[in-house]
Amino acid sequence: MKLQQAIIFFGIVFAVYGLVNYYIYRRVIPIVPDNYRLIFTVTFLFVVISYIAGRFLENYWVWYVSDLLVWAGSFWIAIMFYTFLCLIIIDLFRLINYIIPFFPSVISENPDKDRRLITLVVSVFVFIMVAGGFFTTRLITVKKYNLSINKNAGVLKSLNIVMASDLHLGTINGKRFAYRIVDRINKQKPDIVLLAGDIIDEDIKPVLRDNVGEALLELNARYGVYAITGNHEYIGGVNDAVEYLNRHNIHMIRDSYVKIDNSFYVVGREDWNSKRFADYSRKPLNEILDGVDKSLPVIMMDHQPFQLNEAMENGIDLQLSGHIHNGQLWPVNYIVGMIYELPWGYMLKGNTHYYVSCGVGGWGPPVRIGSRPEIIKITLNFE
Repeated sequence: MKLQQAIIFFGIVFAVYGLVNYYIYRRVIPIVPDNYRLIFTVTFLFVVISYIAGRFLENYWVWYVSDLLVWAGSFWIAIMFYTFLCLIIIDLFRLINYIIPFFPSVISENPDKDRRLITLVVSVFVFIMVAGGFFTTRLITVKKYNLSINKNAGVLKSLNIVMASDLHLGTINGKRFAYRIVDRINKQKPDIVLLAGDIIDEDIKPVLRDNVGEALLELNARYGVYAITGNHEYIGGVNDAVEYLNRHNIHMIRDSYVKIDNSFYVVGREDWNSKRFADYSRKPLNEILDGVDKSLPVIMMDHQPFQLNEAMENGIDLQLSGHIHNGQLWPVNYIVGMIYELPWGYMLKGNTHYYVSCGVGGWGPPVRIGSRPEIIKITLNFE
């Protein structure tokens, strides 16, 4: 990312993050007893800066301190999000009541008691949401699809594809998580494994320290394991990430294609953010496909599901994407649903099949609300 763009981007992110936390602090501090306010303030500041500090330390010193900060900060992001939503709703009702009074008189007569009750209700709600969301991240589901492509694929009559996206391997999703994913994938007996980006979370140092790639070596598929870059490979350093994955049983396809067993093609596109983070403009799809025999099935991975028509117009039979996590935290799923044509799930458009996965890992908080982590098994049937 160019320096000027980085300053603007992170400046906006930190400003919004700071304002949200300041709003929460100003709303909560009045109900904290005087003799506990210093402790509360110090604790609040710790959790607010912990994620940023932990990610910063990972670039220079990966150890238990950075792990602690990242874990604490990750959970705080989810707690902050739902606390902010609750406080906004409460303040909205207060504003409406100020304009058009409708609260029962008993509420106005007992403000201190009401604050304590509201604090209890909000705390219980946020705890249930975050704890439930943390539990949900452990409930990995395997979704199965049978799709037909009206093409001949050499000697193949069908192809068993197992696809996963957004593993986000690193501090939060470490070696044990990777082994669980590998085990679930191998149990599907794949002919080919496709990983649609964001395999590594951010900086690669936690992955190196814990030798997470050891688990990836256990992936077993007849035609091998293929993957593409996502935006997080670029955030953490794309060259180091690609080199590491190539050394650990993952064949990275970067704006190119692979012809497999003279029966089908796998196309891999570079991430949309390549220009922003590495000053690399990904190739146009028609240029990538130059030399592809489209009488054979063509499967494409593109991490971010933008401009879906492009795949259809270029004769792609199946596009696999990820990135969006279906919002990851409810109700963000409704917002991404207004931004993307297909934020999650399956769609047939023309003769092109699309699947956008909500991912098997997650960014930031190890919390999912509104969607379960998933691995996709697609049986492609040919003529």
